[in-house]
Amino acid sequence: MARDKEAEPWKKQVNDVRDLFHFKELLGTGAFSEVVLAQEKQTGRRFAVKCVSKRALKGKESSVENEIAVLRRIQHDNIVALEDIYETVDHLYLVMQLVSGGELFDRIVEKGFYTEKDASSLIRQVLDAVNYLHRMGIVHRDLKPENLLYFNSQDESKIMISDFGLSKMEVSGDVMSTACGTPGYVAPEVLAQKPYSRAVDCWSIGVIAYILLCGYPPFYDENDSKLFQQILRADFEFDAPYWDDISDSSLMEKDPIRRFSCEQALTHPWIAGDTALCKNIHESVSRQIRKNFARSKWRVGLTLSLTLSLTLHGDLLPAALSCSCTSCTSCSSCSSSSALCAASRAFFRERFILRILSFR
Repeated sequence: MARDKEAEPWKKQVNDVRDLFHFKELLGTGAFSEVVLAQEKQTGRRFAVKCVSKRALKGKESSVENEIAVLRRIQHDNIVALEDIYETVDHLYLVMQLVSGGELFDRIVEKGFYTEKDASSLIRQVLDAVNYLHRMGIVHRDLKPENLLYFNSQDESKIMISDFGLSKMEVSGDVMSTACGTPGYVAPEVLAQKPYSRAVDCWSIGVIAYILLCGYPPFYDENDSKLFQQILRADFEFDAPYWDDISDSSLMEKDPIRRFSCEQALTHPWIAGDTALCKNIHESVSRQIRKNFARSKWRVGLTLSLTLSLTLHGDLLPAALSCSCTSCTSCSSCSSSSALCAASRAFFRERFILRILSFR
């Protein structure tokens, strides 16, 4: 790891970061790091400090340097901020804004009241933040509910995007091709191992929006190769009773137009207007979330190259899928007193996640 102060003045050299912070409880762990709750001694302010071991990181320094480079460029109300960086002989310390409201799905399950309008508001905030990233030339590449955190415990808390470990800065003339992300949220063009663009983030937002409205994923199978084939074919359904307001002919419409950008999605009536219903859908959605999202494959971000090599190019590739229910759970047993509004269904139908990027 470089130690040139003049080349990297944003790294503050210290002998022991504990001279500046009281380290309290452990918040989480990763492959190269731990995240701890820390209180600044001088001000009493609390932060989440990501402690990166240089020994564990050896040979992979570019990954954390890329994350730092991205975080130093961005400042948005719905993105967890990088406040400071300290360096010692053995560690890097990324001092991050502390968000204390918990993960998206956990809060939805805990709430007693949750509506389609709440889902619309959440997606609008995510779209606004990701649109900002895209204007800055940054692609997140691992958008998923576990990376969407509430700022605080208040009912009206804003949502925050976190974890830029797989993010990438777009460079003019370059294309992205690394297969990375989280199974279930990754876009078809990534699984197809084609060059891809910022549109992969829009796909992931579409998957999240789908789940927020019904509680189960649009794509699911215990077998990775079958899951990937569902995604590659955009093989999902708008199951009754959630999506009853739009006809099957509209649902199955094939269109070569590219999916919505974040900017386009922000103008959709379901996001920008007042068409989202205020009917309480908490019981059915929270029940499905509890049922479907304890599975590890929906919670782990990874480089997919090896998995893809085994599932898409090896003997595990299925010739056909026998299961037509893309949730692969007992979604048909769900009950709801009313369907979601037509605009929410149209939000998906109109170029967001139904229409796949044409590969060229």
